Amino acid sequence: MSTCEKSGEKNQLAIREKIEFHFHLEHWQVVMLFLLAYDACTVAVSYFAALWIRFDCAFQAIPLEYLNAYYGFIPFDMLFTLVIFWLLRLYKSIWRFASYDELLRVTIATGITLVFHILGITIFIRNMPISYFLFGIIIQFILTLGIRFAYRFIILLRGRRINEEEAYRKRVMIIGAGEAGKMILRDIKGSRILSEQVCCMIDDDSNKWGRYMEGVLIVGGSDCIMESVQRHGIQKIYVALPSVSMESQRKILNICKETGCELKNLPGLYQFMTGQVSVASMKEVEVEDLLGRAPIRVNVDEIFQYIKGKTVLITGGGGSIGSGLARQVAEHEPKKLIIFDVYENNAYAIQLELRKKYPDLDLAVLIGSVRDSRKIFQVFERYHPDIVYHAAAHKHVPLMEESPCEAIKNNAIGTYKTAYAAMANNCSKFVLISTDKAVNPTNIMGASKRLCEMIIQSFDAKIKEGKAEEIPQLFTHLLKDGDTRKYVHKQLGAAKTEFVAVRFGNVLDSNGSVIPLFKKQIQSGGPVTVTHPEIIRYFMTIPEAVSLVMQAGTYAHGGEIFVLDMGEPVKIDTLARNLIKLSGHKPDVDIQITYIGLRPGEKLYEEKLMAEEGLERTENDLIHIGHPVSFDVDGFLRELDRLMEMVYENKEEVREMVKEMVGTYQPVGENTPPIGADLLKRS
Repeated sequence: MSTCEKSGEKNQLAIREKIEFHFHLEHWQVVMLFLLAYDACTVAVSYFAALWIRFDCAFQAIPLEYLNAYYGFIPFDMLFTLVIFWLLRLYKSIWRFASYDELLRVTIATGITLVFHILGITIFIRNMPISYFLFGIIIQFILTLGIRFAYRFIILLRGRRINEEEAYRKRVMIIGAGEAGKMILRDIKGSRILSEQVCCMIDDDSNKWGRYMEGVLIVGGSDCIMESVQRHGIQKIYVALPSVSMESQRKILNICKETGCELKNLPGLYQFMTGQVSVASMKEVEVEDLLGRAPIRVNVDEIFQYIKGKTVLITGGGGSIGSGLARQVAEHEPKKLIIFDVYENNAYAIQLELRKKYPDLDLAVLIGSVRDSRKIFQVFERYHPDIVYHAAAHKHVPLMEESPCEAIKNNAIGTYKTAYAAMANNCSKFVLISTDKAVNPTNIMGASKRLCEMIIQSFDAKIKEGKAEEIPQLFTHLLKDGDTRKYVHKQLGAAKTEFVAVRFGNVLDSNGSVIPLFKKQIQSGGPVTVTHPEIIRYFMTIPEAVSLVMQAGTYAHGGEIFVLDMGEPVKIDTLARNLIKLSGHKPDVDIQITYIGLRPGEKLYEEKLMAEEGLERTENDLIHIGHPVSFDVDGFLRELDRLMEMVYENKEEVREMVKEMVGTYQPVGENTPPIGADLLKRS
């Protein structure tokens, strides 16, 4: 194409643009032209209708002289009416806001045109019937006013409908104006199901402040959350910060929970990386999201290699930790998974779940008690498990204070019998689930778990000395077969089982945890019962506890007590208040908190290690090893036999016996101040 042709095209384009620009009309100008045409037609229609009505609504009955008079004068009346309406600004009003002023001006304009019509047609053409003028002006007034106020009425109705829809739709704030936030925003805008409207966004990147994403204003950083919630009437908050550090995310969540808005959080970076970011992928913010530390990270590959192709036995497999272990073990391709539990309902529930999710899993679910040495031996002799996770235990502190013998029977003696059967049947690893309540215990449950730790340390010490056959086998029933001991002793000669304990704090949402109790109390309208305003606890989630247990198994060489670095402890009072806020209520306003006092055997704080235990790091920075505390192993094993006889006779002196065996056990009596009270007074 030549330069001249290009120049010609440019000139034509410029001319076209000028023409389009010149003839471009604003919306109000289009409305004005429509009203001009409408008013002209209104004048003609009104007076013709007046004649038609005057002569009994029969066109043929209208005299010709009246029709000629109408035809001769109506063009002048139309022109005059348009001029009067223009002068009275009836074409420049914003009719969506029409009010008394517009009504008055329409009335005046109509009156002037009536006078003009009467005088003009009478003087210059002929007299007309009085009803002609009367009906004509009434019809003109109604049509002129009707179109204008009908527009306002329609706008009001439409606005009311939109306002009702807007009121019904939840007002949403999105925190995070990155890729994840954009995905959530688009999902809400494109959804026909969600009744939500994104009103604003928050991001700590100051470069984004005052700018728009998909038409939504980014109002500021996290310090603007509270103000923006009030200003925009926010009802729901989506936190879309998959790549932000846990500390920063927790800070934002703690601000959001104070707003009283419904709060949802993107689970994590995995959903973002796999493109699974949508409103459906958002989860309710749970209290664990507000804990003061990062979640546990474990080496999945190590655990997979450790579990794959092994036969795994989980005692207490229907409980919170036991079922969590069963789920994760099932994912790692075990040769066989055996769930052993005394409570059939829990065992049946996890059986149904695993069979549905893992149809190829070789699963055995057995009902029985770890107290029954014959039953537990039968399980080991039949299945020969390589790894045992011993989660069977009584854990409820106040109940065990009322039934101390049951705590020792199930926890200590049950652990002894299970560990003995594992050792006698060439089990490779035995992992005991322990608790921070075993450290300087003040209740019988904690003391019984400390006995469990001492049992596995004793077994480990005897195996390493090559004297496993010296470990007595405890029986709570009469022996009819005298060869049983001989058979067991032969097996103990080659015993190489590695015993390990895993110690952690309270598990959120586990059976017996305060979280389910608090949730039920909140649902019923309160009050939420807290034992003491200053009581503190370490917390972790069920997946974290399970991961720790499984990782510990890979690190174990025998005799260790693995301890989780659970960060800072949490006040139970703070936990209760956070749960109330996450439920959309205000503590002490909507839901009351009442303090009921410490329960029997309860202390204000829990410890992770005894003073004489040292910490050794592992490959996982959040998992540490406590060095075993030395004690007289032989004396301890002899005393266990005597303790067993005492608890099966249900003697009341059991606490004194346990105190002799566990030197750190300090039972709290009714007149004894709770452990930790002196520290609180000094602070």
